[in-house]
Order: sequence, then C-alpha cells, then structure tokens
Amino acid sequence: MPMESCTQMNAVEIEQAITDLAEQPFDPIEFPYAFLEAFGNKETTIKRLRAGASNKSDLGGVLQTNNIHILASEEGQVTQMLASLKASPATGKTKAKFILATDGKDFEAEDLISGQTVACAFKDFPDHFGFFLPLAGISTVRQISEDAFDIRATSRLNRLYVELLKDNPEWGTAERRHDMNKFMARLIFCFFAEDTEIFIGKGRFTDTIAQMSERDASNMHEVIATLFRAMNTPRDERTAVGIPRWATEFPYVNGALFSGSVEVPRFSRIARSYLLHVGNLDWTKINPDIFGSMIQAITEDEERGELGMHYTSVPNILKVLNPLFLDELRAKLDEAGENPRMLLNLRKRMARIRVFDPACGSGNFLVIAYKEMRAIEAEINRRRGEVDNASDIPLTNFRGIEIRDFPAEIARLALVIAEYQCDVVYRGLKLALAEFLPLRNDNWITCGNALRIDWLSVCPPSGIGVKLQADKLFETPLGQAEIDFQNEGGETYICGNPPYKGSQTQTKEQKEDLASVFEPYGISSKQIDYVGGWFMKAAAYAQVTPTDSAFVSTNSICQGRIVPILWPAIFKCGSHIRFAHSSFKWTNLAAHNAGVTVAIVGLSTEVSKTRLLYDLDRNGQTTVREATNITPYLSVGEDVVVEGQRKSISGLPDMSFGNMPVDGGNLLLSADDAASLGLSKQDEETFLRRIYGSAEFIRGVVRKCLWIPDVKLPQALEIASIRVRIDGVREMRLKSKDAGTNELASRAHQFREMYHGGKHTLILPGVSSEGREYLPVGLIDNHSVVSNLAFALYDAPLWNLALIASRLHLVWIATVCGKLKTDFRYSNTLGWNTFPVPTLTEKNKADLTRCAEDILLAREHHFPATIAQLYDPANMPADLRGAHERNDEVLERIYIGRRFKNDTERLEKLFELYTKIAASTAPAKSKKRKVGTNA
Repeated sequence: MPMESCTQMNAVEIEQAITDLAEQPFDPIEFPYAFLEAFGNKETTIKRLRAGASNKSDLGGVLQTNNIHILASEEGQVTQMLASLKASPATGKTKAKFILATDGKDFEAEDLISGQTVACAFKDFPDHFGFFLPLAGISTVRQISEDAFDIRATSRLNRLYVELLKDNPEWGTAERRHDMNKFMARLIFCFFAEDTEIFIGKGRFTDTIAQMSERDASNMHEVIATLFRAMNTPRDERTAVGIPRWATEFPYVNGALFSGSVEVPRFSRIARSYLLHVGNLDWTKINPDIFGSMIQAITEDEERGELGMHYTSVPNILKVLNPLFLDELRAKLDEAGENPRMLLNLRKRMARIRVFDPACGSGNFLVIAYKEMRAIEAEINRRRGEVDNASDIPLTNFRGIEIRDFPAEIARLALVIAEYQCDVVYRGLKLALAEFLPLRNDNWITCGNALRIDWLSVCPPSGIGVKLQADKLFETPLGQAEIDFQNEGGETYICGNPPYKGSQTQTKEQKEDLASVFEPYGISSKQIDYVGGWFMKAAAYAQVTPTDSAFVSTNSICQGRIVPILWPAIFKCGSHIRFAHSSFKWTNLAAHNAGVTVAIVGLSTEVSKTRLLYDLDRNGQTTVREATNITPYLSVGEDVVVEGQRKSISGLPDMSFGNMPVDGGNLLLSADDAASLGLSKQDEETFLRRIYGSAEFIRGVVRKCLWIPDVKLPQALEIASIRVRIDGVREMRLKSKDAGTNELASRAHQFREMYHGGKHTLILPGVSSEGREYLPVGLIDNHSVVSNLAFALYDAPLWNLALIASRLHLVWIATVCGKLKTDFRYSNTLGWNTFPVPTLTEKNKADLTRCAEDILLAREHHFPATIAQLYDPANMPADLRGAHERNDEVLERIYIGRRFKNDTERLEKLFELYTKIAASTAPAKSKKRKVGTNA
C-alpha cells in the first residue's frame, strides 16, 4: 500500500478504531471499507475503492493492490471463502499481503507472506489487531503481537482518562494532576489484583462497582472511594471507621497505595461504561516490561498525541543489560553446573546486586533486569532442589530516579507486579498470594532531578542511605528514597535511557543542570548533549565505588565537538569504555517511524574485564568483536580524541569558509533581482558573479551577487540601481551594534571577504543529507564565488576533490564532525585539517586526479540534473556510481593495498594513521600563502 494512501495512525489509535468497529452491527457491504479506514486509509482512497477505480477484487469483495483482499461471506461459509480468496488470481496478481473473510459471526484471515492465520469470533477480532499492523505501515515484530494486551489496555485507559478530564477539568490542572495520576495508579492495581486472585473472586473489583453504582453514575465516585478506604484499613478496624459490609471482603493492601486522600473524580454515564470496559479486560496478560511506558503517555499532555509510540523493545533493553552484567551471571551459572556450593555463592552474590537507573521513567530497564535475574535465581533453586524458596533478590535493590511523579509511581507498581508474576511462575500461585499482601512500605524510586541529586545518597555502596521522609510507597513527589538495609559488598550496575536533548534544544534549566555537573571539573558544558550529564555522573560515582554503567544515547555523544570535551574528563575519573553498540535505530510503534539513531556505551573502572564492540553488518545482523581498547568514537584502537587544527596535519591545502556578505540583502541577488538591475551585458560581466552556498550548489538554485573590486567602484557608482544597493549596505552596517560591522561601512560595495579562485575553486557545502553515500563536493570556475554557507579550496589541485568525494572521507566526517539533526555537518578545522592522508606520490596524485575528472564528467553527462538528484541513493546514475567506486578503489589501495571490508575497518585505519601523524614531529611551518585571490 503506498504510504500516501494512509494517514499515520499509531497502534493505540488503531486498536481503538477496530474495537469500535467490532462493537457496531455488522454490515457486509460497509465492513471492508470501515476495516481499511480503521487502519488509516484516507477518505479519498476509500472513495476510489467504492467507485471501483482501484478495487481489483474478482470475487465481489474489496481488494486493495499490494495490501489486502476482503470478502464478506454468506453465514457459515467463512472458511470456504478464505480458501477462495487465497486461490483468487487477482489476489496473486495484485500482490495482496493479507486475505480476510467474515460473516459477522466468524472471522478468519491469513498473512500470505508469513503463512500465519487468525480464526476467531467476529467480536474478538480486535484481540488480534497486532496481526494486521502492517496494513498501517507499522512493521510488526513478535513482541508487538505478543504485547497486544498492553496496547489495548492503554487504549481503554486513555479513553477513560480523557472522559474523566472532560467532566472534572480541575483534575487536569497542575494542582490536581498528581491526584489524578494517583487515582489511575490505584485503578491499574485493582484491575490487576482482581484478575490474578489477589482479590478473591475474578473480576471482583469491577463487578462490585457495577453492582453498587447507579447506571447514571451519580454515586460512582463514592463507591470507588469506599473501596479505596477499605483497602487502606486493616480488617479489624473497618467496622469502627464505618466501612460498609459490601466492601469488607477486599483485602488490606497497605504499602501506602491507598493512603492519604481517597477523593475520586465524578463519573458520567460514558465514563462509567469505559471503566467497566477496562475492568473486563484480562489483566493477567499485563506485561510490566512495556506497559509502564505506554500508560505513562496517557498522563503526559505532550505525549498523549503520540500515544502508543513509547514502546521500548525487550531486545533493545537487553542490548544494555546483557553485556553490562547479565551475560556474566549466566556464564557463572553455566560454570557452576550442578555444584551446590557454587550455585549458593552465585545466589548470594545476586542478592547483593543493585541495579540503578537514574532516568528510570516508568521502570522498563529495572523490570527487565529484575525478571532476568529472577529467571537465573529460579534455575539455581531448581538445581539445588529448593523450588519453593522465597526469592533472595529484594525489589529495593532496583533503584531509580525519575523527575516526574506519575512515571515514578508506575515504576514501583510495575516492579511490584513483576515480583508477583515471577513468584507465580517460579513458586506457584499459592505461595505468591500468601506473601503478596500487605504491600511493604519500602520506597526505592526517588522522584527528582537526577542531575541535581547525589546518586550516592540514592544508591550508596553499603546499602545504607540518607534517611528522609519517604515511607509511603506511592506518595509522590518525593525527596530522597529511604533505604535502610544492609547490602555490604554488593555490586552496583547503572543503566538506562536518559533524555538526549542537543545543546541547541536544551531549556535554560537543562543548561543549568549540565553546568552543575561539569563546572566542578572546570569544563564548559555549552556544547554537550543533555545525556552527557548522566555519563559524567556515572564516572564520578564510579570513583567512590567500583561500578559498571551503560546508557542508551544518541550517537552524537561519540561524534564531533562533544568528544574532546566529555571523554577526557570521563577517562580522567578512571572509567573506560568496556562495551559499546555502534549506531543503530531505536525504533518504536509509530507508523512509518524510522526511529532515532542511537549508540549504547558501557563504562567500567575494572581494566581486566573483556571489552566488546557490537556492530551491525550489511544484512542488519549484530557482530561482536573483542577489543584491547574501545575509543570514544566507538572504534577499536587507542584512546584518541580529535581536536580542531588550524592547519592540515597531512599537509593538505587550506580550506576556509566562503565569503560573508553582511549586506542586509543588498549584495546578494536572485536571478530576478539581477535582471531588475537593468545592466548591459558588459556591466553584468563586470559587476555580477554567480555565487554558491550549500543550497545553490546542491539544488541548482541560481543566485548572483554584486562583486565590485575597488578599482571598479567609480564605474559602479555611475549605475543608479547599483548605487542604491551600495547605499543600503552602508546604512545597514552603520546601524549595526557590532563595531566590526560598523567599520565595514567604509567599503559598502563589498562582502566582508572578497576571495575567489584564480583558476578554479573546489566547493563543499557545510551541511549534507545523511542519505547521500558521498559528500557533494564540486568544481566552480574563476568567475564564480563561494558564500559563507559553504567551504572553499581556492586553486587546489583536483586530486583534493577525489579525497573529499571518497567513502573514507565521509566516514571520517560523520565520526569526528558529527551531525546537525540527521545531516552531516562539515568542519574545516575538525574534519579537513585532521583528515589523515598517507604521503602521496606523484603517481598517486595523477591517479586521483583522473578519478576526480571521471566523477565530474559523469555528472556532466547528466546535465542539467542537480547534485541533489544525482546523489539520491535510489536514483544515482550507474556511471556516476561507477566513477565513485573507482575513486574509492584507487584511494583505499593507497591506504592499505586493497578495498576496506566495511566502514568500521575504514575508521579504525584512519584513527591508526591519525594517531601516528599527530604523534610525529610537527612539520616546519610553510610560508604564509594567500588563501585565494583577493580582488
């Protein structure tokens, strides 16, 4: 299905739409169109299908090309009709991915690519909505289908939440938001408890509300408040405080989940219906791994618009946790075999491990860590014949910091649910129930700003924390968590997915947060991404107690200007990079979402531990290499930090910014502006030049400029249209508050710089799309000039173009210069002047010159195609691609005598060569030469 035929709906919105469809009376004619609409098809697409223009069905159904063939069948004929759909010539011809048949009672479908099928009652088909997510452009993975309940539950809770705020707008204000969030946390617990036998009788909570509340919901809030009061009151005290008989059978929950105010928002008839609908879901299927991040989105105004997109896959989380410590625990389990003593020692060790997430959100990383450790412990107990043993792993060893109160509550709730679920699996329902209630009052998730809090007070090495008031499990916002138990000698592992925020998008408060972290080290944090604060605090924490840490981060943390600022400080604290996942996409459930490019970086103070570097190969498969050392650029080699240089370390020609107009729009001209000057051909030749910045060079935009040498000024002033523009420049410069700009008013006829090539100029845009396989470098004549929005090499030999146009140079720039959003950001001092090039022979230069000429000739062959068109990866001409391949072949043979296997090998060779050149004696300073020709 073409992407433009769909609106971008997320998984939660789709679930809601098909649930509504399943609840409506079945209309065999309308169902196929309504089904497609539920998955985001636009109204115009549906109209074309109705009209028959795009409906390719040969069975009287609805067939959308490259998508799905749907048929409403006669009653009792669903299976036969599905077979007919599969055998249909039209199904095959249009490459339909799905077939679907239903009679309004039964429902059957098949994924023709995977062969998977669905067969259920019509009313239950929304339970399988994950099966059909590819119809909305969402590439499903197994986890999404398995976690369909969490998406459905989130959808229903969102409806309830929004409806309650309609009737109780004051509960949506900043003053009452915490009360609303706590109310939702209480409901989630009750829904889970009533379906898992924590409350005796399945559905007891929902059924009691249905029975005791009026149909118009007038007393709904009173009924729920009474149940909450009961769950906060010990059984022997209930009569004295007036708890009615119908509420006395609910258990005492404690844990402060129901303490404090039990005020409940008022319900409308619709809100009552929504609550009963949510309660009727099977909450035994809840998955605390991901449910927390989804439910969190419900209560965040800025996130609700992206509801369902906050899915963090378990495999991605395990990319952090496995190499951080879980792989080593599993290896120790294998080593122990059936040895009772070794197994016992491992279990004791695990009981003292602290997992600390100082940006924990709703607890995903902590929940996964807990569940994985419980699985290892369960295997230990099985081998020792102690399957009924209570777990030695305390929830209080899974600590977090979260700045927002509701996610902090959900994190604790998710861990409580995970503990109960693990007890059921590994010890049985009876023992799990016997020990679950009342909840403990321990509080181990701190609500606060992680960059302002002392991490040692939240997660101290000995396990004895700063005691501040925090004895209420779900009473937030909180100060420091109260940790009051011994854990001497345990290990601490720090992990998480902190907020990224580049230096340009940080709020004033976030900039101040970073400054508070880095200023004590004498470091300016102005250029550091927000996530850098977590890396620095982890390294500082590890100075006090041996600690391994690992964070998910945008890959910018290991690129560009941040590296020489951040990483020397981390290394100075005694930490090194123990493992890393180089760049990969951290995707979510958004339709057509490409995900953000991230890296995972693990730190350690223990030098003896094996260092591992994970990469993705060309097929998207993860490879892993052992390394003696991992650099801050996530390559194998010595710790090297690339800093900007004033001159090329390889003796390459000087590269500079182009010419800055500082003209108030008077010297720069569009093609129309130039024509409006009314110049003769001779005057045009004398006073106008073609000017190139990034846009002009890449997209072929025609722009000109007034270019007036001093000796030609009297002649220029005789032309009125030019004189007006010069006067405009003078006026603009004199009005400026900048003294340097004021001085430029004395030569208002010229740019700030007036450089151009005597023979030619090599031009290189300052920013280039990451989608291009090569940097867009070009050659312009000596009557054209470069603006300050691009870089210039004046009269440089043509073989320099071959260097810049190579894959080697692109890899270097992407790493040491970093990116602006998702585009490559070029720097002459950091990228060109540091680029390591072997000593080139005259033959090397001649070969590279020929390669550069071939690239230029291939481009010329496709005139007037623009650089943007020529370097579109999907449409790059074969001869141009071939010219670049030959260029790479020639250059890479100069470096290592053969082609490089991949970008990782390219980068490692470049850093090896850079280290050698940088360490060698600096060459004697060359005579100062003029950069370009100053006219």
